[in-house]
Amino acid sequence: MKNTKKHEIIQLRKKGRTYSEIQKLIGAKIPKSTLSYWLKDIKLPKFYNIKRDKLIAKNLENARLIAKKIQKDKRVKYLDEIYKQNVQLKRLLFDINIAKLLLACLYLAEGGKKTKGSLVFGNSDPLIIKLFIKLLNISYKVDKNKFRCTVQCRADQNIELLEKFWSGIVGLPLKQFYQARIDPRTIGKKTKKIDYKGVCKIDYFSAHLFNELTIIGKIITE
Repeated sequence: MKNTKKHEIIQLRKKGRTYSEIQKLIGAKIPKSTLSYWLKDIKLPKFYNIKRDKLIAKNLENARLIAKKIQKDKRVKYLDEIYKQNVQLKRLLFDINIAKLLLACLYLAEGGKKTKGSLVFGNSDPLIIKLFIKLLNISYKVDKNKFRCTVQCRADQNIELLEKFWSGIVGLPLKQFYQARIDPRTIGKKTKKIDYKGVCKIDYFSAHLFNELTIIGKIITE
């Protein structure tokens, strides 16, 4: 029985089968050291080296994908831990003083400084725009009718779709949007960033809010 099995293994090896393939085909887990001893004098077919190289390359790629997934899972777990450790900070936003302080910092970094009769704030990141609106509503009694928005975009973008997008982000009707402004430098040039939604510029007509946030900005930088 043993000789029959050995003969079968030798024939499979002559056909260019790997040790792993041989074990599967005969349905037995023979130690590779034994296989190596039995098959040491077997002349392999010419295609074997090519087959072996392909298997090595495939195994390396599988190992790379597994390592990448492990790394990704570790990062997801790491970021999830950071989120859990800091999620309670969100409650602090509803403290008016903290919200106003954050709003002043945001406006100090991104807000307009020249138009003294109103707040002027613009950004291409929807999350930043949402945060500005949120902090403004927490910090002050806001009159929605005093808002105006302007979409600033590239020449090849669909203005109607952009305005609908930003209308949803700021929570204001399209009737409160000024005519969109197209950057003339982009005429004839294709937009490379698929997710780019242009810039949403917000005007909120209140000289008092402009003065207060400007002064708070000065106080915290003194």
